[in-house]
Amino acid sequence: MHRATIAAVMLRDATDDDLELLYDLLLEAFNWDGTPRFTRAEMLADAHTERYLGGWKRPDDCGLVATDDDGGPLGAVWARALPAAAPGYGYVADDVPELGMAVARPHHGRGVGSALLAGVLDQARGLGWRALSLSVEDGNGAARALYARHGFVRVGRNGGSDTMLREL
Repeated sequence: MHRATIAAVMLRDATDDDLELLYDLLLEAFNWDGTPRFTRAEMLADAHTERYLGGWKRPDDCGLVATDDDGGPLGAVWARALPAAAPGYGYVADDVPELGMAVARPHHGRGVGSALLAGVLDQARGLGWRALSLSVEDGNGAARALYARHGFVRVGRNGGSDTMLREL
């Protein structure tokens, strides 16, 4: 089945008011293959998960929400620097924020993820960051290909996932 590109993907800054949407999309990212491996309650109870969105939006957090022409959310990307003492799955260095990103399942394959990545790379450059990192699980070939198209390269391994880095 061929999926058409969405006519207009609008990007806006992620705000304090987007926290619930970001948690919904983080759950989507955790269950990327469509298998409900985690529930929202399990995700929220996990201390590691709290590192990514707890206290959102801190002064050095950034992110974007992709919306359709009517303002309905399609996906989001966010970045937060995490310290070595409490690293994320894709930790590289204290001064390299780690990305979280997800596109709502009905909008996969339509260019939303690419628009989000291009936008957050510009946003990160504007904030003066030197690089961004992320973690991608084994088997998630679509995400891995998307990240590679946007210049992310594999720099490490954490369990069943690769750590990828994009120098800015």
